[in-house]
Amino acid sequence: MNTAKLIRRLAPALLCSLFVAAPITLPAAAQSYPAKPIKLVLPYAPGGATDVIGRTLAQYLGETIGQPVVAENRTGSGGIPGTDYVVRSAPDGYTLVMMDPALIINPTLLPSVPFDVFKDLQVVSRVNSSPLVLVVTPGMPAKTYAEFLTYAKANPGKLNFSSAGIGTTPHLAGEMFKQQTGVDAVHVPYRGIGQSYTDMMAGKISFAFSSAAGALPFTKDERVRPLAVTSLKRAAIYPNTPTMDEAGLKGFDVDLWYVLLAPAAVPAPIVAKINEAMVKALALPEVKTAFAKIGAEPVSSTPAEGAAFIKSEYEKWKKVLTDGNIKEQ
Repeated sequence: MNTAKLIRRLAPALLCSLFVAAPITLPAAAQSYPAKPIKLVLPYAPGGATDVIGRTLAQYLGETIGQPVVAENRTGSGGIPGTDYVVRSAPDGYTLVMMDPALIINPTLLPSVPFDVFKDLQVVSRVNSSPLVLVVTPGMPAKTYAEFLTYAKANPGKLNFSSAGIGTTPHLAGEMFKQQTGVDAVHVPYRGIGQSYTDMMAGKISFAFSSAAGALPFTKDERVRPLAVTSLKRAAIYPNTPTMDEAGLKGFDVDLWYVLLAPAAVPAPIVAKINEAMVKALALPEVKTAFAKIGAEPVSSTPAEGAAFIKSEYEKWKKVLTDGNIKEQ
């Protein structure tokens, strides 16, 4: 056999062995990530639960990932400007955003949003779980959820409920409650749920689905009365308060969650590195303690689990918005 024939016969095997033996290498940018500080955009004004959770996350994520994570407030309606800023940033993993349920409510609530939640962003991990709490004015004759439901049904159109604004989680929790129970109550939006407590204590507002952080100062000294929490398990911050599910409204589940997101084009190896650091950070006792002060519990996830979670939340709130014909005014 001449040399040329031998080469032709052996070439495929040699080529195959080269492919098998070749090591899989990550792009240089992914290998060295993170090589500089990371920006974490908080798309709401300073103060409140977003800042507490976001700045706690920034501190401990920075420690676990090995570079400073700098929290930056970029405010605007419904968190849209801050989130859009991240969508348009370089997809290198150095600009992230932490966003709440408005992320998946806005596409149905508003005429248009400048980005596609499911195409332009990717979930790095969930961040927390935080139930709302159903609170009522102290003059309310009902002392339990069952009594409240009976009273509300016996007084159609006479009760009202407050929220932090149209399309916010407290508002939609109230709308979902109305849709599932048949209660007729009037929505009264405020610029922040905290601003409605003065009116609730004075009897001008009947009830609200409030963040646990917002309700706690007022329920501690019984200026308003907590009747139920909206999670499927009891909240550590309200251990003696039943869930809506326990109290009789089966399957009622509302969570004031946050997720960590990156631009969709950030490479998977970089997302995996951030996710790994997130899992470690959210498991730290210091993070659990800081979150617990505002009624939140750290909850991490894989990117795939996070994506499935926000998709299910999108479908849930889209139905509430559509059935209630709720649009931003």
